[in-house]
Amino acid sequence: MPQPPHATSFRLAVVPGVTVGKWARMWAERLPGIELEVLAVEAAQAAARVADDAAAGLLRLPVNPTVFHAIPLYTETTVVAVPRDHLLTAAAEVTLADLAGEALLQPADDVLAWPTPQPATEPGRAEPAGPSAGVAPPSTAVAVEMVAAGAGVLVMPQSLARLHHRRDLAYRPVIDGPTSSVGLVWRRDGHTDLVEQMIGIVRGRTVNSTRGTTPAATKDRTAATRQRRTPPRRRGR
Repeated sequence: MPQPPHATSFRLAVVPGVTVGKWARMWAERLPGIELEVLAVEAAQAAARVADDAAAGLLRLPVNPTVFHAIPLYTETTVVAVPRDHLLTAAAEVTLADLAGEALLQPADDVLAWPTPQPATEPGRAEPAGPSAGVAPPSTAVAVEMVAAGAGVLVMPQSLARLHHRRDLAYRPVIDGPTSSVGLVWRRDGHTDLVEQMIGIVRGRTVNSTRGTTPAATKDRTAATRQRRTPPRRRGR
């Protein structure tokens, strides 16, 4: 729901893998009287939290465009996790074809945009080689444990690889793999002055930017500028 007038906090839903440290520091510097309340939420429930009780969120895209506004921020590098003694560790980066014959673990909380398999358009035409479907672990954390046990490979965004890092696993970029993008999301009927402040922060606007300040601050600055530019009236003789 939209933040009430004179709010003392701003609730921001954040999905696993997203780091908010820099933006949180900027928020504290620009709005010291308003607490940035960071809500850690799973990717599958994040949109519902923004629709319910968070003012905005740093979510995995896409989201429902009829319900939410979204500003794309970045697209992550996709990596594959394999045991440290795996043959794939000999390369600096891999392709999906390099994963042919591997059992692909796709956890229930997978956030990658895997393409929908398409039927062959030409009889006898071979489809591009890639990993074969493996089991579906209940979570990324469980999938990482299974990779360490030699049960398959796991393809995921780099930020989740860092979050679930293990010393006995190696990670290599998958240059043609599916990707995941992160964006700032808020309800279409929930655009407030504080949401505008957060938009300004994630977009890198300066503190003096008109769109990055509250209407009251903008009004005060405009009035001060007008006062400086208005020449004093001369008294008649």
